[in-house]
Amino acid sequence: MICIALLMAAGSGSRFGADRPKQYTDLAGRPVLRHAAEALLRDGGVDALLPVCAPDQRATVRAMLHGLPCLPPVAGGATRQASVRAGLEALAADPPDIVLVHDAARPVVPPGTIAALRAALADHPGAIPAQPVTDTLKRGAAGLIEETVPRAGLFRAQTPQAFRYPALLAAHRASTTEATDDAQLLEAAGLAVALVPGHEQNIKITWPEDLARMEAALTTPLIPRIGTGFDVHRLVEGRPMVLCGVTIPGPMGLDGHSDADVGLHALCDAIYGALAEGDIGRWFPPSDNQYKDADSAHFLRHAAGRIAARGGTLANADVTLICERPKITPHATAMRERLAALLGAPLDRISVKATTTERLGFPGRGEGIAAQAAVCILLPG
Repeated sequence: MICIALLMAAGSGSRFGADRPKQYTDLAGRPVLRHAAEALLRDGGVDALLPVCAPDQRATVRAMLHGLPCLPPVAGGATRQASVRAGLEALAADPPDIVLVHDAARPVVPPGTIAALRAALADHPGAIPAQPVTDTLKRGAAGLIEETVPRAGLFRAQTPQAFRYPALLAAHRASTTEATDDAQLLEAAGLAVALVPGHEQNIKITWPEDLARMEAALTTPLIPRIGTGFDVHRLVEGRPMVLCGVTIPGPMGLDGHSDADVGLHALCDAIYGALAEGDIGRWFPPSDNQYKDADSAHFLRHAAGRIAARGGTLANADVTLICERPKITPHATAMRERLAALLGAPLDRISVKATTTERLGFPGRGEGIAAQAAVCILLPG
């Protein structure tokens, strides 16, 4: 049975009080919308997503959901009910068997929720996750209690809500009043809607404090790990000059087993050091002829892969080249861009700079080039 999930992202989020709708706000480094989409897909049972958003946000939504199985975003209406209907009508030409309706502001779909909803649809045209009300309920006005409302049999509705597609489309087309959720439309049509267990983690972000609460729940504590690296190679004639992944024309180059990119070697050692995984010689021994004249970009990609394998993030990298020549400043931007590409990191996390030794020592005499590097890596604690 084909199941399409409507991802409802057309709301303005006025109660959230931010400069953009809450579903597009960052949560643990990614938009809330992306979290919600991945949560719908994580446990299977959903074949594709259909985002419903404000007309001017379709390009933004496509970018945020890049790489996920999504149909082209549909423009929503003035109300949530109108937006859901717009999504349903967009599916009418090739209708699914099951449709889920999920708030984009709910970034967590607890495991087992979608499976329970689909199972309930075997006997009912609709099903929703819900939690029993446990707090005492009061009806009030003007800051005073008017009455206590019995909580027996009361539930807090959540999403995703699941429906047999024909039943929900018919209920929307027949509706003449505004409903607060889609289950209410089936109720009005006299159709039974099943309840499946909801979960406290299924929070709808409405207020700023909700975002902070979800951030704390989703974020694994990260521990900063600092690493440093140092390398040096002789200058010789007849070798290419490769520094930080950039080839610099000239008569002199660096001597070494690989391409002798002193900047990349120092950076690799800094990364391996931060990870406590030895040094570049451990991973790529100079005694191994397969690395003869090798492009050191291969080494840095490996180091970046070790960060990813440990679940880490590169916070920043800083490389200092120590030489009298060549002049580094004209090439520094290209070097930063190359390092950022190899590391898969934003450009603003990468620094490349140069200094001299005031003509002292082997760099000052033009006999070689040295490099030192420092990195900060964030690893799960």
